[in-house]
Amino acid sequence: MLEAPLPPEEAARVGLERGPNISVLPDFDALPDTVEGPVLLKAGDNVSTDEISPAGARALPYRSNIPKLSDFTFTRIDATYPQRAADVGSGGHFVIAGENYGQGSSREHAAITPRHLGLRAVIAKSYARIHWQNLANFGVLALEFDDPDDHDRIRVDDRLRLSGLHAALAPDADADTTLHLINTTRDEEYAVHHSLSQRQRTAVLAGGIIPALTRKEPGKG
Repeated sequence: MLEAPLPPEEAARVGLERGPNISVLPDFDALPDTVEGPVLLKAGDNVSTDEISPAGARALPYRSNIPKLSDFTFTRIDATYPQRAADVGSGGHFVIAGENYGQGSSREHAAITPRHLGLRAVIAKSYARIHWQNLANFGVLALEFDDPDDHDRIRVDDRLRLSGLHAALAPDADADTTLHLINTTRDEEYAVHHSLSQRQRTAVLAGGIIPALTRKEPGKG
């Protein structure tokens, strides 16, 4: 009942056959030192992973097709989000959220599909623990407001900028490093922070846990 694997040399020449609705996990690039872009979505408290990446008969057939599944991202909150994210493109964008962002099921798709659409950072009052971990695993920077009232000062389409990310997320950086979120539209500044472990910081900087484990450092074999 068991078939032994092919020898490595032969296995390298065999192509992987996928069904018409199965895609590879997209490649996610490393986090730049400065992230600047628009706020494409502003949410309140207790946004669930089902609202981020819906289930149901329309979406479930595409669970192995990330580009197609991305078309459903946040549509229960704002049906225009996927197209607006596509219009912004790889330049990146932000999501603003309230308390307990990402509560509900632990589905990884709720982190993968927004990242595929260009989400670089979520700024929230607080996070549900598992979704917070999933965001780091797929290269999305999860930050929290020092002053929760700053949530109310930001509007959809405001342009935000975060700078000095490489130093703030470096392995030897202080865990309580304060970052300064600049709202260039309103000429305002908000103090934000992260609660990421050293492993999570390494993952976010690399673009996710998979790139962190598989990409070779420059100059190494």
